Amino acid sequence: MRMMNRTSISRCLSFAVMASLLLTGTIAGAQTSPEPLDKILDRTSQRVSEFLDMFSNVKCTELVTQEKFKPNGKIEITEQSTFDYLVILTNAGGELSLVESRLPVKQAKADPRKDISMLLSNGFATLFLVFHPYYSNGFEFTDAGSELIEGHNARKIRFQHIPNTRSVAALALRGREYALELSGTAWVDPETGNILRIEAGIGSTLEDIGMKTLQSSVRFSAVPFSKDQPVYWFPTEAWVEVETPKQHWRNTHRFNGYKQFSVSTEEHVAQK
Repeated sequence: MRMMNRTSISRCLSFAVMASLLLTGTIAGAQTSPEPLDKILDRTSQRVSEFLDMFSNVKCTELVTQEKFKPNGKIEITEQSTFDYLVILTNAGGELSLVESRLPVKQAKADPRKDISMLLSNGFATLFLVFHPYYSNGFEFTDAGSELIEGHNARKIRFQHIPNTRSVAALALRGREYALELSGTAWVDPETGNILRIEAGIGSTLEDIGMKTLQSSVRFSAVPFSKDQPVYWFPTEAWVEVETPKQHWRNTHRFNGYKQFSVSTEEHVAQK
């Protein structure tokens, strides 16, 4: 994920890397014991690996709404942009790399007031990488029980980044990178391993370099492609809210119109 404000000192947030959900009361205990957490984690990890391969073979339309708040909490300015969106996945030498591609369809005009700086954010749609085998060893997972979410009996799984291990997020500032100690909660379908919703953020761990809080949330919805393929749950909305001692932003990313595409390449070897 990369996020920047238009100031003389740029801040970049990188992720190696949505309409609110209706949450109802906790599900009453079933007659049988719930499935062990490690089995659900294994299923979710496998599902995320499969999903990532599919996610890098689709494109969609992304609507980005950027908001900046006044000190009194009221919105000072709102900007909207639309992009053709896709994720490019590479895995060279065991190093996983995701690059988001955005082709502008409609871009917001920059505010003429020089003192207005908007937050530029990307990468939050790939927050599910917390459960990918490449990153999952860098997190501690705990079972937070069950909850009914949009008609699905979901298991709540809390996660906390382990210091000095590989993280899905880093803050680049003044030529240095600071691993973000992300923590949060994911709502997972225990039978399929699909992630239905995930929330993550950091507390006050980076206040010394000017970031008070960062909170994000991603909502997933079922996207069927054909009767011969499994139904995948893709990001449909993601929001991120960032606050510094002097500024406060919120960006919302909405994804729709997912379509599969295929790219074929040919390699030619010159004849000697």
